[in-house]
Amino acid sequence: MKVVKFGGTSLASAEQIRKVCNIIREDAERRLVVVSAPGKRHKQDTKVTDLLIRYAERYLAEGAAEAEKAAVCQRFWEIAEGLELSRKIMEPIMAQLEAVLAERKVDHPARFIDKVKAAGEDTCAKLVAQYLRSLGEQAEYVNPYEAGLYVSDEAGNAQVLPVAYEHLRSLRERSGIVVFPGFFGYTPDGVLVTFSRGGSDITGSILAAAVKAEVYENFTDVDSVYVVNPNLVEHPKEIREITYREMRELSYSGFSVFHDEALIPAYQAGIPVHIRNTNNPSAPGTMIVAERKSHPQIVSGIASDRGFCSLFVSKFLMNREIGFGRKLLQILEEEGLSYEHTPSGIDNISVILREAALTEEKEKRIVQRIREELAVDHVSVERNLALVMIVGEGMRKSVGTSARATQALAKANVNLEMINQGSSEVSMMFGVKEVDVDRAVLALYHEFFQPEQVPSLR
Repeated sequence: MKVVKFGGTSLASAEQIRKVCNIIREDAERRLVVVSAPGKRHKQDTKVTDLLIRYAERYLAEGAAEAEKAAVCQRFWEIAEGLELSRKIMEPIMAQLEAVLAERKVDHPARFIDKVKAAGEDTCAKLVAQYLRSLGEQAEYVNPYEAGLYVSDEAGNAQVLPVAYEHLRSLRERSGIVVFPGFFGYTPDGVLVTFSRGGSDITGSILAAAVKAEVYENFTDVDSVYVVNPNLVEHPKEIREITYREMRELSYSGFSVFHDEALIPAYQAGIPVHIRNTNNPSAPGTMIVAERKSHPQIVSGIASDRGFCSLFVSKFLMNREIGFGRKLLQILEEEGLSYEHTPSGIDNISVILREAALTEEKEKRIVQRIREELAVDHVSVERNLALVMIVGEGMRKSVGTSARATQALAKANVNLEMINQGSSEVSMMFGVKEVDVDRAVLALYHEFFQPEQVPSLR
C-alpha cells in the first residue's frame, strides 16, 4: 500500500486534478490519497487557503466578507465545471462549504480561523473523490474525525496524539481509494485544529506511518529536490537520494519542497519518502531514506533562511559560573521565546532567535532582565541576520570542509557573524547579514558543486 499526497499546485485547476487522478489510477497500490487545497494556477494567482484566511480575518473584523466568500466558492465551481461534474453532485459539497463560511457565532477566533482554513482541503478532498467515482473508480472521502486523526488542542499548530495511529491503522482495511483531506485533525472532543502551514505533508506522513505504507509519495511541482534554491542558480544539480537527517536540516534552513515537521512520523516508522512531480511523473524524483550506502558528495545541499537575530551576552569567567546558561535560557522561556542555536565561547554566548518573535518591547525587557539578574558585562541584540546551512552525511568523514566553506565565503567578500557546527557533524551553519545571504549561498554552491565555474547570481 502506498500513501500519496498531492500539493496545492497539483490541484490548482481541473486540468491539474485530471493529471492527479491519472497518476492515482496508474498504480493500484495508491489507495490512500491526501490532498491539499487548490494552489496557484499562475504566478499572480492566490491560493485557496490564502483566500480563506482573508475571509476569516475580514469576517472577524467587520462581521461580513461576501467578496472573499464568493472568490472561494467561484474557484471550486470552476474546477467542478472543468471536470464536468454535475450540479447535482456538487451542490451538497458546496452547501457544506458555505455552511462553514456562514457561521455567525464566533466564541473562539483562533478556532474559527482553523475551521475556515481547513475548508479548502476538506472541499477539495470531496471533489476529488467525486471525480474519481465519475471515472468508474471505487473512491470515498474520509473525514479525519471519522478516521481518528486525533491531535492536540493548539490552534494552527496541532500535534498528533499517539492514540491516533491506532485508529488510523484501520484505513488499511478499506477497499478502493480513500481520499483524505490534509492539514487538519480533531481533538478527541471533536474540535477541528490545523497543523502549521504546509501541514498536508504532515498528514500524509502520519497516515503513511499509521498504515505502515511501503512508501510515502509526495507529489509537488518540481522533478526533484535540488542541492540549492533553483531561483538562485540556473539548472542546479538534483538530489536523487538523501537521508531523513539531511532533509530535516535542509527543510529547517529554508528548503520549501517539504515541510520539516512532516519527516518525523515517516522517519520514526522507517517509511521512505519519494518526492515526485505531478507534471512529470516519469521523472525519478528524490528518495528520502534512513541511510545511504554511499556518499558521493561531501555536501548534499545548501539552504538559507532570513529573519533571524542574535542576542549576544558577555561576562568575564562565564564558564566558571554554574547555571549561567540555564538562567539565561530560563529568562527567554519566561518571555515566551524559543531559541534556534546557541554558539558560545568561554566568556560569551550568542542565542539565535527568530526576529519576528523578538518584538521591541520584549527585547527591551529581556536586555534589562539579563543585565540585572545575571550581572553581565555586555548584552546586545543584532538584527537582520540570515542563516546559511551546508548539509551532508559525507562531512563526517571529510577533512577540510569548514576551511573550504570559509575560504569560499571570504573570496565572495561575505563577512561571517558566526559559525556553528551541529554535534551530528552533518551540518554547518553560518550567520551572515541578510544583504549577503544570496551571495554566500552562491559561493558555497560553486565551491562544492561547480568549482570550475565563476560564481554569478542568476
